[in-house]
Amino acid sequence: MFREKLLKDIEFIIELDKMKSIYRKTNVIGEDRQEDDAQHSWHISMMAVILAEYTNEEIDLLKVIKMLLTHDLVEIYAGDTFCYDKEGNDSKKERELAAAEKLYNLLDRKKADELRALWDEFEAMETPESLFAHSMDRLQPLLTNYKNGGGTWKEYDVSKSDIYQRISPVKKSSDELWCYINYMIEDAFQKGMINRR
Repeated sequence: MFREKLLKDIEFIIELDKMKSIYRKTNVIGEDRQEDDAQHSWHISMMAVILAEYTNEEIDLLKVIKMLLTHDLVEIYAGDTFCYDKEGNDSKKERELAAAEKLYNLLDRKKADELRALWDEFEAMETPESLFAHSMDRLQPLLTNYKNGGGTWKEYDVSKSDIYQRISPVKKSSDELWCYINYMIEDAFQKGMINRR
C-alpha cells in the first residue's frame, strides 16, 4: 500500500519529536525555563540566515542550515552534554557516535548517508560551512547568557578564558562577529556576569 521508504521517513520524523524533550542548561532569554534542542536548532538556523553576510568567506548557506538542523539530532539518544562539563565531555564523542549509528539507520541508505555526512562535517570543523555553523551554535548560548545577566556562566562559575576558548570558532569565521563577541565578553566581565578570568 505505502512504499517502505515513506514509512521509514515518517518513523524518522516521529523520532525527531524527541528533540523537544532534550533540555539544555541554557535558559530562554528572560524566562526561568530551559530551552530544548528543537528550539536551539531553530534559533541557530535563523541566526545563520541573518548573520551569513558577516562571514569572512563565501559559504553555502543551505548547507549550513542543514548542518544546524541536524547537528544535535544524536542527542535524542546521547543526551545533551553541557559544554563546560569536562567529565561529561570525556565520553561525549563515543556516546554521540553510537547514537548516530542508531538514529541514521532508521532512514534509507541515501538519506542516512547525507545526514551523517553533514554531521561528520560539522564535527570535523574544517570547512567554512562547518566553522560558521559552529559559530552560530556557540554564539547563541553566549547571547543568551549575556542577556540573562550571566546565566550558566554565573551558575557554574565559568571563567572568562573558558568562554573565549568555547567561542573561538567565530574568530576563524567572522572578524566582525568576533569584535562584537569580544565586546560582550569584556562587558559581561566588567558587570560581574563572569566572576573569574
